[in-house]
Amino acid sequence: MNLQELNAMAASGAVRELELLSLEGGLYVLRARLEQGMQTLRDEQGETLRLRSTTHLRELLRELPSLPCVLVQQVVHDEMCGVREGPVEALRLPLSLAEPW
Repeated sequence: MNLQELNAMAASGAVRELELLSLEGGLYVLRARLEQGMQTLRDEQGETLRLRSTTHLRELLRELPSLPCVLVQQVVHDEMCGVREGPVEALRLPLSLAEPW
């Protein structure tokens, strides 16, 4: 899905939530949760769009209707140390698209 498609889906109410995935190297990837599953935001060439920061995300989506958004970050320390029993799930933090803090 590209930015124009995301805008159209958001305006129609098809987007349930946005997920900003934090990756190694200080990059982020945006995914939209739709009724039929997750879709990754892509650039004009069809490649996964890499965002530089949460500020970059806010600038990119400033025209979008208000949507719930979460920052998703893997908890590598727990995986490395093996402290927890059972599956290790990603840390999900609410992220405001309107407020920079």
